[in-house]
Amino acid sequence: MVKITLDRITKKFGKFTALDNITLEIEDKEFMALLGPSGSGKSTLLYTIAGIYKPTSGKIYFDERDVTEVPPKDRNVGLVFQNWALYPHMKVFKNIAFPLELKKAPKEEIEKKVREVAKMLHIDHLLDRYPWQLSGGQQQRVAIARALVKEPDVLLLDEPLSNLDALLRLEVRAELKRLQKELGITAVYVTHDQAEALAMADRIAIIKDGNILQVGDPDEVYYKPMYKFVAGFLGSPPMNFVEAEVEGDMLRIYHSRIPIPKQYGEIIKKLNITEVLFGFRPHDAEIVRGEAEGIKGEIYSFEPLGREQIITVAVDSDVFVKVFAPEEEHFRFGEKVTIVPREDRVILFDKKTEKALEYL
Repeated sequence: MVKITLDRITKKFGKFTALDNITLEIEDKEFMALLGPSGSGKSTLLYTIAGIYKPTSGKIYFDERDVTEVPPKDRNVGLVFQNWALYPHMKVFKNIAFPLELKKAPKEEIEKKVREVAKMLHIDHLLDRYPWQLSGGQQQRVAIARALVKEPDVLLLDEPLSNLDALLRLEVRAELKRLQKELGITAVYVTHDQAEALAMADRIAIIKDGNILQVGDPDEVYYKPMYKFVAGFLGSPPMNFVEAEVEGDMLRIYHSRIPIPKQYGEIIKKLNITEVLFGFRPHDAEIVRGEAEGIKGEIYSFEPLGREQIITVAVDSDVFVKVFAPEEEHFRFGEKVTIVPREDRVILFDKKTEKALEYL
């Protein structure tokens, strides 16, 4: 297994810059998620690691070995595609064995390794079937088995669960995480699904417009986002953001005035900040009837979710925030309420740069 080092990687397609001076270290045996919206550059980065794309500039290292010019077949990586890319005319055994046959491995070795990896992925009873005879989850396991059978140093996965239904995604992602830890393999996992990244990864790199905005473990990027984009991309529903003006020791938020959270008092004075974006997550606030120190608004809508509900509150004519509330609480449309965010969970962002104040 290897440590991957990306040193100032830039990739251009004509005049379009898909990756912009990216530097990233992925530790040996680490599960790294590349998370971002469609078109952010995360798959391009994965294929650059694989050797399918050659960087316009920069270097790629596997441990101390410079693999920038090394072709994919000589990098010893296993790649799992979004569409699985199974050969329909080959049975499962042949699909899994294909990389070993390309290497002209002995038949006894092929037989042994295929059956071992098939057993590991619980598909050993499917080896005599064709891909079209399998469910989506089974086809995905075959694709993963094919990537693992050659014992790669690195496992690269490009949105491998996106074609599965919601329940199957939960099952397969748990299996993938178990497998990666069991094998001790370095894994890089591309996804646009923040829940997948948070649940599976040791660390997450959030990518936007070909740039890495933040790298950290799931708790770090969720609770201490560096940018508004990161905060808004993680969580469902996403973080609420409302504009606020600094008035002495208070923040004016539309029709409300609330104290500046204690953790931000000094930095606001030091940097002479006058306008911020006030961020808080739907789970980190409560809705209070009657007088309270918080953000005033009125009930706009509610969505029952079983044990809890999502309440949408209008704090201005076209400004809305979402807050979770217990399912037994009943609200009326248009009812006047106050939103009281947890002070220690509030994050303030600079309005111009959209960077969290603690990172300025």
